[in-house]
Amino acid sequence: MKFEDTLDENEEQKDLPLKVEIRCVYPPDEDQQKRLEKFFMEKYNADSVEIVIKKDPSAVDGFNIFVGDDNYDWTTLGRIRQLRKSIQKLPKENEFKNIISLIKDDIEGFELDTGYQQVGEVVTVGDGIAVINGLREAAYGEIVLFDSGVKGMVQDIRTDGTTGIILFADASDITEGSRVVRTGRTAGIPISTRILGRMIDPLGKPIDGGPPIGAKKYYPIEKPAPGIIDRKSVCTPMETGILTIDSMFPIGRGQRELIIGDRQTGKTSVAIDTILNQKGKDVVCVYVAISQKASSVAKVVNILKKNGAMDYTVIVSSPASDAASLQYIAPYSGCAVAEYFMNHGRDTLIIYDDLSKHAVAYRTISLLLERAPGREAYPGDVFYLHSRLLERSAQLSDEKGGGSMTALPIVETQAGDVSAYIPTNIISITDGQIFLDSELFYSGQRPAVNVGLSVSRVGGAAQTNVMKKSVGSIRLDLAQYREMQVFSQFGSDLDEQTLKQLKYGAGLMQLLKQPNQTPLSLHEQVILLLCAREKMFINIPVKDIPAVKNELLKWFDETNANLCMSIEHKKVYSDKMKKKVLTAAKEFFKKYNKTEKNK
Repeated sequence: MKFEDTLDENEEQKDLPLKVEIRCVYPPDEDQQKRLEKFFMEKYNADSVEIVIKKDPSAVDGFNIFVGDDNYDWTTLGRIRQLRKSIQKLPKENEFKNIISLIKDDIEGFELDTGYQQVGEVVTVGDGIAVINGLREAAYGEIVLFDSGVKGMVQDIRTDGTTGIILFADASDITEGSRVVRTGRTAGIPISTRILGRMIDPLGKPIDGGPPIGAKKYYPIEKPAPGIIDRKSVCTPMETGILTIDSMFPIGRGQRELIIGDRQTGKTSVAIDTILNQKGKDVVCVYVAISQKASSVAKVVNILKKNGAMDYTVIVSSPASDAASLQYIAPYSGCAVAEYFMNHGRDTLIIYDDLSKHAVAYRTISLLLERAPGREAYPGDVFYLHSRLLERSAQLSDEKGGGSMTALPIVETQAGDVSAYIPTNIISITDGQIFLDSELFYSGQRPAVNVGLSVSRVGGAAQTNVMKKSVGSIRLDLAQYREMQVFSQFGSDLDEQTLKQLKYGAGLMQLLKQPNQTPLSLHEQVILLLCAREKMFINIPVKDIPAVKNELLKWFDETNANLCMSIEHKKVYSDKMKKKVLTAAKEFFKKYNKTEKNK
């Protein structure tokens, strides 16, 4: 009995007519209605059709038809869009002739397609998230368009047939029942070489008050990382101009080097100085500001303009006032800009400031989408969030143009805890880290690079010959100094050798001090390292070392310009070169000591 009831119920469901909603200005006549019924009965294998007609002033000269979440746009505007798509598919050569031919075919009976597109309906909307019923074929990361003109991105495809969308604009015009259509495209930004020197938002729109960029190329913000065959080993240095980093933790073009430390320890300053040091080196720089204060971004722009660095820099900014969805796509948009230039054979440098705020934005989106929270409430795919971004940095092979993308992601720690969830994730993805110590920073040591916790996994492969051989054992000397410094705090009597080592270490620390926006060139770094190894600064009072260092470099530029030029261009270490540098340095210190005595 129950089985028979079920059969009857299924038969009743099968006999239900197919509901077809027609939006139009003028309703179809009897003949048009019969043809429409026949078309949809064949299309959906239906026994009968129920047509519901709604008046819609926007449906000019035709019908906009909805069958469930399928849409057939047979209005004038819909036909024009189809014709435009057909024209875009034509070969570019003899484009004018091809268009004339297409129009001629249209006049002689050319038939456009049925204008089919998938349409969804808003179930709920709020907090920058819209849940859509329909769009059953939508892909993750696909851009969708709401009837109010707002764009969104598919972020959650659920088993119950609904789809979670993150919104890229104000959702005040989106209400329950609003229509949304697929675009068939993933997120991307318009880009061309004219983007250099501009500040844009994550969607590629200029926000610096300047004219439109006018880019015609649409570049996807998410792309697969280059494969192993498309890469080559990191071998060319990306000089930061910061003595501590270039000498002990060298960064190569195509490398990913993390800058990590507590709040207000100079992380952004290190990144900005690296951008300033690329002046005249044909490197395109991209600075991505994620959830930063507008005043902080303006300060960075002013520094870059003041030093003439905006000519080769692009700024992608998604300030703290932006929606979490825009903050989420900001680093991918910046990566797309750098990748565009990399694929055209250019060397690029990209700064992500910072990825801990990016992870927070993604956590916000995930919780609003009702995803299961994991450690520290982050979703389970938070590792993939950053790995797919940072893996796109590479040194491309010569066959692929030889371009490179060097990434300097920034991560903020709490009380120096590098074992927290996001820091450990990114440390495991990157090729090393520059750890900035708050204790060193507040003691006046700037940049506050902790020699013990910092590392570059590329190492000497990314150093020039002259730099590699000039460094010597300076890193080991600094490590020994830090240990002795802790030991000496107990107040025990120290032997002469230990006192000398402490004095030498204190001098080294002063030598490594470097004010912001004063990057050092290669020859200046080599001169300072060779002089430090020979302990030429050991008799200089510690507080005077920074001033003496500046005088030494100025004296070399004035009296030994040829030697400086030779180091800069040849980049090769030799005993002859070392002897010339030390001889000239001894002459300087001799004159300096004589001047000091006369005082």
